[in-house]
Amino acid sequence: MTVPYTFATATTSIPLSQLDTNFATAVTLGNTAVYLGNTTTSLGNLALTNTTITTIQEPTTVSATAATGTINFDCLTQAILYYTSNASANWTVNLRGSGSVTLNSMMAANTSVSVSFLVTQGATAYYNSAVTIDGTSVTPKWQGGTAPTAGNASSIDAYTYEIIKTASATYTVLASQTKFA
Repeated sequence: MTVPYTFATATTSIPLSQLDTNFATAVTLGNTAVYLGNTTTSLGNLALTNTTITTIQEPTTVSATAATGTINFDCLTQAILYYTSNASANWTVNLRGSGSVTLNSMMAANTSVSVSFLVTQGATAYYNSAVTIDGTSVTPKWQGGTAPTAGNASSIDAYTYEIIKTASATYTVLASQTKFA
């Protein structure tokens, strides 16, 4: 199978097996537009410099689930996880690549991933009481300097985590809780 790509006015097709090599070469050509069409393919860790992106659509999982216990947040599946049923207890969020891929193996050192967990709250509100990465406890640096000790009743609490990998299995996590009502 080949994938068409366009450089300025020329269009060429290359085999998928050569896409990473040829695409990597193509993006070093300066302000040249690269077109992959409507093909879903993994390009691995691709670095683009001086690139304009009009719109990014982030994969979002919406689930009629109540936050409680340990919530596995699969970063390879979604950037946003939205639980639409009222939280029923405080919870731990476990950030990972997927059920079979660790976040540690998914990320290179000196890269970051941003994810958000949206939690619907009822009259009794709960909160994210612990954060783990690949099942190992981490202590986030919370916006404002203090970890939340409560949720916000009758609202949607948005928890955002900026995960910065500084070395193998070593992270700085910046976290925030924002009330939407």
